[in-house]
Amino acid sequence: MTIKTATAPLLVLASLCGGPALAAEKVRASGTIVVSKYEPANYDTTAETKLVLINVEESFAGDLQGAGTARFLQASRPDGSASFVGMERFVGTVGGKKGSFILEDVGTLTGDQVNGSWSIVPGSGTGELAGISGDGGFKAKLGQHASITLDYTM
Repeated sequence: MTIKTATAPLLVLASLCGGPALAAEKVRASGTIVVSKYEPANYDTTAETKLVLINVEESFAGDLQGAGTARFLQASRPDGSASFVGMERFVGTVGGKKGSFILEDVGTLTGDQVNGSWSIVPGSGTGELAGISGDGGFKAKLGQHASITLDYTM
């Protein structure tokens, strides 16, 4: 009689019992963003809440060093608040490794406070950042540098 073992359940059991980890631990990166170009353009003003396309160029400092180019779609409400989504390509270094990746952003503007979260688009890493994954966020007062975090694995 031949007995076949199922390896996947054993690996899961080993990890639950303090065995070898199956996933890399996340590293927390933090820093700031300085916006060098901010170009909003209304593209739908048929209702009180306007739709705006915003092109942004920015530089990253801290644990993320480099530049970002982003395009945001924003719903700007009559009270001055807004909700936005966007895609941004980061080119630079993270944890001493060079390359690029794309961030998917979502956020809000309330009063003078911008808050958002982002995640790395799976499969978008290049160079030494190929295979990077993670998520994080950003916050800023309007017109000031944004504080950022990115929890990532390679």
